[in-house]
Amino acid sequence: MSCSIGLAVSVLLSLAAASAANFNTDTNITWGDGRGKILENGELLTLTLDKWSGAGFESKDEYLFGKIDMKIKLVPGNSAGLVTTYYLRSHGATWDEIDFEFLGNLTGDPITIHTNIYCGGKGDREQQFHLWFDPSKDFHLYTILWNPHRISFLVDSTVIREFPNMESIGVPFPTKQPMRMYSSLWNADDWATRGGRVKTDYSHAPFTAAYRGYKADACVWANGKSSCSGDSTKPNSWMTKKLDVAGQQRLKAIQKKHMIYNYCVDIWRFPKGLPKECSVVTAPPPNQRGNLHTPLSSLVLSCLCLLHQTIPYLYHSKTLPISQTYSKTKPKNMKISVLVAVLMAFVSVASAANFNQDIAVTWGDGRGKILDNGQLLTLGLDKFSGSGFQSKNEYLFGKIDMNIKLVPGNSAGTVTTYYLRSEGTTWDEVDFEFLGNLSGDPYTVHTNVFCGGKGDREQQFRLWFDPTKDFHTYSLLWNPQRIIFSVDGTPIREFKNLESAGVPFPKRQPMRVYSSLWNADDWATRGGLIKTDWSQAPFTASYRNYRADACVWSSGKSSCSSSSPSRNAWLSQELDVGSQRRLRWVRKNYMIYNYCADTKRFPQGLPKECTS
Repeated sequence: MSCSIGLAVSVLLSLAAASAANFNTDTNITWGDGRGKILENGELLTLTLDKWSGAGFESKDEYLFGKIDMKIKLVPGNSAGLVTTYYLRSHGATWDEIDFEFLGNLTGDPITIHTNIYCGGKGDREQQFHLWFDPSKDFHLYTILWNPHRISFLVDSTVIREFPNMESIGVPFPTKQPMRMYSSLWNADDWATRGGRVKTDYSHAPFTAAYRGYKADACVWANGKSSCSGDSTKPNSWMTKKLDVAGQQRLKAIQKKHMIYNYCVDIWRFPKGLPKECSVVTAPPPNQRGNLHTPLSSLVLSCLCLLHQTIPYLYHSKTLPISQTYSKTKPKNMKISVLVAVLMAFVSVASAANFNQDIAVTWGDGRGKILDNGQLLTLGLDKFSGSGFQSKNEYLFGKIDMNIKLVPGNSAGTVTTYYLRSEGTTWDEVDFEFLGNLSGDPYTVHTNVFCGGKGDREQQFRLWFDPTKDFHTYSLLWNPQRIIFSVDGTPIREFKNLESAGVPFPKRQPMRVYSSLWNADDWATRGGLIKTDWSQAPFTASYRNYRADACVWSSGKSSCSSSSPSRNAWLSQELDVGSQRRLRWVRKNYMIYNYCADTKRFPQGLPKECTS
C-alpha cells in the first residue's frame, strides 16, 4: 500500500461525521423477507433466523476510517449452528474487511468470537476468543476502531485485539477502500459449531439477535470524497488513538486468559514461515486451546518434532482440549469374569490376509483396487466419488492389524477411515479416522468407541511421524477386558471394560473391518474452512498386511472353540509397565483432545469412565 500514514493523518485529523445513529435513518435491512425489524422508533433492531432464512442489514453510509460501536445481545439458549456477524467491508474482488463473528454453541457452552482482517481480498489473520460473560443475557458493546495506524477490536471498551499498520515492512493494511458496516444472522451448521458435528435445532426457532446503540464516529465517504475535511479544527481522538501502558497490560491479560486461537503461533499452517506481522507483534496465549477447525499449539508441536528422535520419553507438553458433542449410554449387563472363563479356552482364527481372499471392495466404481496378487489395496477419491472396502468375515473379539500409507501432499478435506462396526441401529463401533490437512500440516488421528449406537468418547492425537511417507501399522485390540488403539506397536489409547461401574462396553455384537476414503470438506479440516483442492485429485490411500487374529463369527457361532487350547495372548492382553509408560508419553505429548477432560461439555459431571 503506497498511501503514507503521515499524509492520511494530516488530512484526516479533523472533525469526522459523528453519528449516534437511529436505525431507521442510518441502516437498511437488506435481506430476510421481514425477519429483520426496526422497533422502538429506530432505537432497536432485531434479526431473526428460522428454517427458511436468516436476515441482515447494512449502514447507508460508507466510511474511510472510524470508530464503530454496536450494542448486541446474541441469540440465547441453544444457538449451535448459528453465526451472528458484525463487520466492515468494501466492494469488489480485492475487498478489505474487518470482522467480528460470533459462533453459536449448545446451551451452557461458550460462544466463540472469531476475528479476522482482510486486505486486498486476502485474510487468514484469525484470532478467536471466549468471553468472560454470557453475551446472550444482556447487551454488550462491540467496537471496531480503524484509523491509519491500527485496527482495534474492543468488547465493552476493553481491547481484545490490535492489528497495527506495518506497511513499512510489507504487510498490507486497509487504507484506501471505504467500507460499510454489515451485520447478519444466518445458519452455518455445516461448520460453525464443533466442525459441523452439532446441527441447528430448529425446534428452538425462531432465533433472534438484538441490536442497540449503533454509533459511527467516522469519516463518511461519498462521491469519492471524505467528510473529514482539512480545514476542520476539532480533532478526533480515535484518529490517532493507541494503547497506553494500562491498555497494553489489559490486552495481554485478555489474550492470556481468553484467546483460544492465534494465527501468529500456527507454524503448521505456515510451514514456510509465519506472516511478517507475527515477528513484530506476538501475543501467544500460553493456555491456547484448539477446536474441529483450530490447530494444536504449534509452538509446543515444533518442540516435539525436534525432540522426538532423541529423547522421546522426556517430553513435557500439555494436552490441548477441543470441544465436541457427547451423550451418555446405558450399560448392558454381563459379567467380565463369565466371558473370560469361556473365551480363554478358545482359539481364534489368525489370518495373515490376502486382500483378494479376505476383503470385498464395496463401493467406488473401480476406485478401490487390489494389486500385487492381493498384497496391496488402494482406495481412490476424485471429485465424483470416494471408495471403500470391508472384511468378508465378522469378528467377536480380536486383534486387527493394517499397514496404511495415508494420502500425501494436500489432503485437506479428505478423511481416511479404518474401523470395526456391527450392523443395525444400536451398533457397536471402534474407530480410527485420519483427518487430512494442507501440505506440511499434521494429520489428526480421531478415535472413538460406540456401544449401542452411542459414542461421544472422542480422543484425538497428532503423530510423531509423517504418515504419508511410508506404511505404518495401526492396530485395534478388542478383548473382553479392554480396547487398545496402537500405532506401530505403541498404545495411544486404552478403553477399559467398566460395566461394573455402569459403563457400556461392546461385547455382544460381531463386527466387520471397514475402511474408506471420502470427501468431508464441510467439516474435516479446520471446521470446513479449508476445502478439498480437486486440482490435486485423484487422492490415494494404500493398504498392506491386513491381519485379523480374531474369533470369526458365522451363522451365530464363533470360530473360537472351547475344545481348542488357550493360545491367544491378545484375548487377555493388558498393558505391561513399559506399554503404560509409552501410553503416558503419547498422551502427554500428542493428545490434542480428551473428552474426559472436557468439563464444559459435561456441566453435570464427566462420564463415569472418566472418574472410575
